[in-house]
Amino acid sequence: MSPRFYCPVCKRREDHQILSESHDLLVQCTQCSHIHHMPKPKLPAVLVIRTIVSHEEKSIAGTTELLSDDVCRVGDYIVAECGDESVGVEITGIEKSKTHKRVSKAQASDIETLWTRSIERVVLKASVHDGRLTLPIYHICDGEEVFVVGEVYAFGGKRFRTSHIKLRDGAVLRKEGWKTTAQRIKRIYGNRL
Repeated sequence: MSPRFYCPVCKRREDHQILSESHDLLVQCTQCSHIHHMPKPKLPAVLVIRTIVSHEEKSIAGTTELLSDDVCRVGDYIVAECGDESVGVEITGIEKSKTHKRVSKAQASDIETLWTRSIERVVLKASVHDGRLTLPIYHICDGEEVFVVGEVYAFGGKRFRTSHIKLRDGAVLRKEGWKTTAQRIKRIYGNRL
């Protein structure tokens, strides 16, 4: 999908092809072929948010990485990092930074603490490269589900081909056709289709 920018010749927003990136973008309108400069869109910051993970009667403190413009809701499924372990969790409470009040929905930049509970299913993390950006994607699945290097998957509505799979023990599967189960995966890497 091509990015849409305002074209000074067409006098409206049109699809553009990005020709180069430096301090700004050099783009070409796909309608009239006019080439012009555009400021780079501001990328959201990656925030590390304190996350309390409850598992039955025990709670542990961890963290969750979110983009500053992400919106969290009670009931959402995310990944929390507890030491070296990634845990699939469901958000049960959201505490805002300035007011310390619990809310049912908040933007990541306004969150001080996420209250969560661990869930039985595995939440896979994927990093999908689309040519300009690397998108973090999460996918909930059964821990025994098999993933294969070179296969095409769709997580969160984004289709990608797996380039390699990093395992929890540090090994990396790179050869096409190599496979493993979801519970052994630390992160899947792929290229968007």
